[in-house]
Amino acid sequence: MAQARDEFTLYDLRVEVAECRGEMVCNHRLGDYFELSGEELSLPPGQSFSIYALAALLPLLPAKQRLTDDADWMTTDTDIACPDPHCGALFRIRRTGKRVFRHDDVTVVPMP
Repeated sequence: MAQARDEFTLYDLRVEVAECRGEMVCNHRLGDYFELSGEELSLPPGQSFSIYALAALLPLLPAKQRLTDDADWMTTDTDIACPDPHCGALFRIRRTGKRVFRHDDVTVVPMP
């Protein structure tokens, strides 16, 4: 099914504390996560997430949301280390579904 000219697809993402290699010195807990749908980030009720870990993950998320080639490292590499060099936490970015957005719903800039 072809998309309309003003539509685009993004992946929904789940970013989870998936593994600990060594000691986890930050406040991460295995299984903690957040989800990203479009530009909306959500956490489960009562759960927090380190702003330092989030700062390391944020630059990757828009690229992980987009369709990429099967051979692209952005498709295959899913684990990101905690930015604290003394912390062994690994965050796993998983694509959980696809969502279609309309250009006019996300910007006021007209299409050319």
